[in-house]
Amino acid sequence: MKNQKAIKLLNKLISDVEQNGIITNTVVEDLQNLRPYAVEEERPLIAKTIRLVFEHIEAYQTFDIPIPEEEPIEGYEELLDEQDNNSEPAESLLYLLNLLAEPENKTNRLDLRAYVEAMQIYAEEN
Repeated sequence: MKNQKAIKLLNKLISDVEQNGIITNTVVEDLQNLRPYAVEEERPLIAKTIRLVFEHIEAYQTFDIPIPEEEPIEGYEELLDEQDNNSEPAESLLYLLNLLAEPENKTNRLDLRAYVEAMQIYAEEN
């Protein structure tokens, strides 16, 4: 995001989650305040991601979406199989927030889309 207020709010959110984990009311409120900046900047992927995250946290009182899995690199598939993707909710949310801080990165956009898809599937199943 380009707006300085949005960047400041996102950095505050990252810091809060790093220090305190997911405090539902605070995280939801900050995300709700952050979303209009994404809409204003006409960033639909970011706006949708933010909305789905705060709706998920409101509904489930946690962020129960794992960090998206890495695509296997030829010859290293076994290493990925050995890694477990049981990330903690705060760790996964922190990862997502850091993706939002760098949305121009192609890999970050792919991971944001993976989060959106995972949140939609989670909502359908629960």
